[in-house]
Amino acid sequence: MNARHPLLSRHESAAERRLRALVEQGLPLVPRPWEALAKQCGMAEAEVMACMRRWQSEGLVKRLGLVVRHRRLGINANAMVVWDVPDESVAELGRRLATEPAVTLCYRRPRRLPDWPYNLFCMIHGTRRERVLGALDEIVEAQGLQAIPHRVLFSFKAYRQRGGTYTREERP
Repeated sequence: MNARHPLLSRHESAAERRLRALVEQGLPLVPRPWEALAKQCGMAEAEVMACMRRWQSEGLVKRLGLVVRHRRLGINANAMVVWDVPDESVAELGRRLATEPAVTLCYRRPRRLPDWPYNLFCMIHGTRRERVLGALDEIVEAQGLQAIPHRVLFSFKAYRQRGGTYTREERP
């Protein structure tokens, strides 16, 4: 947990500090999340949105994302597929894999030679291993990836998932 982010304004109001703490907990699942946060902070919805835009321009907030607790939904067959792709082709193949409906996440990572030659990672989530492996077989066929070395790594443990934190306040 970061005690203080270097980009936080020294003139941050109590309402902005509360907003920051609330955003760390996740946006409320309501039709107007910014309005709901504004009410909790004693701000106007427009002020909350302006504050979020300012934090983005300052680099405090880089992006907003969704954390899906997939195991709670019965999605327990989760495979990381790691690929050993020629460096000159990894960006293009990553874009192609990311368009596949079964792929939920796709990103590049550096190789860790000599033991880890893989530089492209993608996740395929499913309710059963057979379905995940079937989806992978379809992707390999559709994308012509038969010659690309890869491994399938199924997860056995779910780790805690959460977004970034910038406050000292404890999360509920």
